Amino acid sequence: MRIDKFLKLSRLVKRRAVACEMVDVGAVRLNGRKVKPSAEVRDSDVIEVAYPKRIIRAEVITADERTIKRGGASVRVTEDRRLAEDEIPW
Repeated sequence: MRIDKFLKLSRLVKRRAVACEMVDVGAVRLNGRKVKPSAEVRDSDVIEVAYPKRIIRAEVITADERTIKRGGASVRVTEDRRLAEDEIPW
């Protein structure tokens, strides 16, 4: 599944358009690398999302769209770190 769609379905980002923008500006990393919105997400991948005041690192449990839409768990958050006022994520 595309990373922008995955972020929306897993509820890490509220809208797919916002997910696309975040990926484009480099606020999302897949397995430690910057990617495009069309990058494929697979099981066991690690996604890092930089919000304005925090960074979330999550491991993908499943990238199956049907499972996620039925309410199954899609990610396991491994780190949720708040940023200092003057800290830049990456």
